[in-house]
Amino acid sequence: MDSFSAFPTTPISPARSASTVIPNDTAELPHVSRALYIGQSGALSVQMADGDVVTFEAIPAGSMLPIRAAKVLSSGTTAAAILSLW
Repeated sequence: MDSFSAFPTTPISPARSASTVIPNDTAELPHVSRALYIGQSGALSVQMADGDVVTFEAIPAGSMLPIRAAKVLSSGTTAAAILSLW
């Protein structure tokens, strides 16, 4: 049962879905993320929803990044066990 199904989704709502991310320099994520979970520490290179490419360095394992990413790039990404939440 989903007690919150009648409520609208807002930017501060919890994620409703998640998928495993395989970093790729060309393929976009199936959905622009609401957040990325990093299971194994490292760097994370992403293309943001607005097109900017940035690299987050030294992300600790177990971190949740509240970012709207369109792609997780393989070039520059050393983090692993990444989940996209939306």
